[in-house]
Amino acid sequence: MDVTIIAEISEEGLHPVTSQLIGAASLIKGRCTVICPGGIGADEATSISGVEKVISVVGDCFEIYDCGAWTDVIGPLADGELVIGAASPTGRELVSSIAAMREIPVIQDVTEISGNLVLSRPIYSGKAIEELVVDLPCAVSLRGNSFDSSGTGGSAELTTINQSSDISISIKEALAKANERIDVSEADIVISGGRGMGDPDNFSKLFEIADEIGAAVGASRAAVDSWDDIPHSMQVGQTGKTVAPSLYIAVGISGAIQHLAGMRTSKYIVAINKDPDAPIFGIADYGIVSTWEEALPILKSEFSKIFSN
Repeated sequence: MDVTIIAEISEEGLHPVTSQLIGAASLIKGRCTVICPGGIGADEATSISGVEKVISVVGDCFEIYDCGAWTDVIGPLADGELVIGAASPTGRELVSSIAAMREIPVIQDVTEISGNLVLSRPIYSGKAIEELVVDLPCAVSLRGNSFDSSGTGGSAELTTINQSSDISISIKEALAKANERIDVSEADIVISGGRGMGDPDNFSKLFEIADEIGAAVGASRAAVDSWDDIPHSMQVGQTGKTVAPSLYIAVGISGAIQHLAGMRTSKYIVAINKDPDAPIFGIADYGIVSTWEEALPILKSEFSKIFSN
């Protein structure tokens, strides 16, 4: 089976989730071609085990993300029986757009793949798991941190294709600012604050810890609705973003059902709340009954010790 993987990229290079996409493809023994938009991370992709070919697509259209322009260039190259992308905001949109161009079905937010092409994904806000038997060709997006990363040691063939496309996007500056911090849907560690933080200025304490440990900062819907300074892009939950990090830290979040729907599949959940009866403690692996003012300085200190080693 020929599998085309759309590499997830960042300003720093190839995003780690790309290796997870390749690892997922290995479960179905697919022949992997990786497409690297803008050529970013192409050399690194050639060394990932399981990759047969890497296509580095360069051109002026990759100076900033525009789904239509990227699809026009990448779509004709994504000719595998199975097209795989990351279930990030960019990945979902791009995979859907390529699927529309090819007139093939698309399945989003897949968390498991079996060798006979049975895909699993959470539905009903994570309350149930849907299993789908896939007919090829098809496009899918895979949720980050759901699959093991492929190892290194590969020596894939590298091909460079030069393309160009005229694009004009008025929100270039806004997008650049939005990319300054890690997106909650992509992070391996997420620390989120709720209305229990008391004031949006207090989220600076969460950002201090996030910067210390390389985490993303999220927020509950209550916090987003209460304070204009907390943007919707930070919201975790049924009407926000769904996350599945290795570690999720909820600070001052009571644990409304819609919030739990967006983070309950996290590997480990730590809850900090002064209310011992808060629903968040019902799904937390570790609970700390305390005010955020008391707990966060200690948390920051302990993380500093761990991450400085």
